[in-house]
Parts: sequence; structure tokens; C-alpha cells
Amino acid sequence: MACFLVSAAEAVVVTVVKKAEKKHEEKIIESGAEVTKKNRIPLSRKLSWLTWMLVGGAVLLLFEHVWHGEIVPWFPFLTAMNDPEETTQMLHEMATVGSSMAGLITVIWVGMCLVADRIVNRQEKTSENEA
Repeated sequence: MACFLVSAAEAVVVTVVKKAEKKHEEKIIESGAEVTKKNRIPLSRKLSWLTWMLVGGAVLLLFEHVWHGEIVPWFPFLTAMNDPEETTQMLHEMATVGSSMAGLITVIWVGMCLVADRIVNRQEKTSENEA
């Protein structure tokens, strides 16, 4: 009913963290501090991947809920908000299904980041061996 709100909320939080991390990375670059690994993927870019994954999932779920008539263009927008019993069911769905979907997306993102780092490290090692 409203499980997409959990992914959307996580996307908002990740966006705020990404902006703070981007500022931190820019400060490091401006200060001239030497980065230990020159060919690495910045955390802000990785957080951007997570944001897009969460937003994409939320938009897809939003469309699905509109398609099934669970979201309407008039107040209160969520049909489950009209009945207290349905509201309880909606909150339970958000807590279980929404949280597990957002968690799964985050776990997949962690795996993506680990694989991307291994690929970058492997490319770095092969370029060092060739030189």
C-alpha cells in the first residue's frame, strides 16, 4: 500500500549524506591532501548509485500502487488512510515489506561496491605490471 515510502525516505537520507560526503571530498581535494589510492571510486559516486536504485524502486512501486488504485489524486492520496484498520495494515506493510525491500536494495548496493572496488584494484594492478 505504501511500502514505496520506505525506499523513498531512505533515498532522501542517502542524498543528504551524499551531498555532505561530496563537500568533504572537495575539501580534501582543495587542501591538497594526497589520496592513498589514486584510482578509486569516490564514496559520493557510490552513494549516487544507491540513491538511483532506491528512487527507481520507489517509482516502480508507486506506479504499481497507482495502477491498482491504492493511490489516488485526491486527499488523503493513500486509500488505506480512509479506514483505521487499513491504516494499521498499511503501517505493518511498510514496516515489514518496505523495510525488507529497502534493506535488500542496500545489500545489493554493498555487493556492487565491493565488486566495483575489486575491478578497479585489478585494473590498477595490471597497469602496474605492464609498466
